[in-house]
Amino acid sequence: MLSATSVASISANLSSIPVLDGTNFKEWKENILIVLGCMDLDLALRIDRPSTPKDSSSSEEKLEYEKWDRSNRISLMIIKRDIPEVFRGAVSNEIVTAKNFLVEMEKRFEKSDKAETSSLLQNLISMKYQGKGNIREHIMMMSNIASKLKGLKLELSDDLLIHLVLLSLPSQFSQFKVTYNCQKEKWTLNELISLCVQEEDRLKQDRTESAHFTSISKDKGKRKRIEEPKNKAAAKGPEQKKQTKDNNCFFCRSSGHVKKDCAKYHAWRVKKGLPELPKA
Repeated sequence: MLSATSVASISANLSSIPVLDGTNFKEWKENILIVLGCMDLDLALRIDRPSTPKDSSSSEEKLEYEKWDRSNRISLMIIKRDIPEVFRGAVSNEIVTAKNFLVEMEKRFEKSDKAETSSLLQNLISMKYQGKGNIREHIMMMSNIASKLKGLKLELSDDLLIHLVLLSLPSQFSQFKVTYNCQKEKWTLNELISLCVQEEDRLKQDRTESAHFTSISKDKGKRKRIEEPKNKAAAKGPEQKKQTKDNNCFFCRSSGHVKKDCAKYHAWRVKKGLPELPKA
């Protein structure tokens, strides 16, 4: 009898399998295989059906068949559990093995290899790293696409993949690309990932230091502009201020002479009939 823990574990495993909706067959199949493997029920998927035991069969042969038969029955139940009737009914009821059932389902959902290859290759070639995320993740995504192409009988060499990765990097990595092109040794994909991470960290550090230097320069310039007017006012001093005040004419409001030396003031006195001022 299953314990409460076992029931909860089985329920959790089954709930992780998505319902097959016609567009997610690959994801659905991957989850099916993972769940059956974790539950140790994938025996019927890994080996062919053994011969039906006879009365003369050994106990080992009978036990082997019983294990396979149990794996097959439970696997079929789990596989069919999340398949809508419209898809499940398309498979012949004569198919009684879980392995053959998956094969028949895959035939109905398989895509054109040529179309998928073209789409994946286009994605790989057009990928560009924007410098806003994780460069390790970017390279791994490109490597994953290359692995999918390999499964479709289009294998890309490591050298070609490395060149595609370098082409996908932005202009900030120009010196890094030159370094690779100028050396004789070739990098492996793991070496490329490690060196790209180091280069990205260096670029981030340079940008941080540059931003800090610019901030300091702006701050110094701002303080200088604030202090200059104060210094100019202080440079005049009290004597210069007094001298400027004494050289102002109170009659014509002009600077450079005083009232008693103002020609306009003397002309005004003559016009008014006032006596001429004594000369100094």
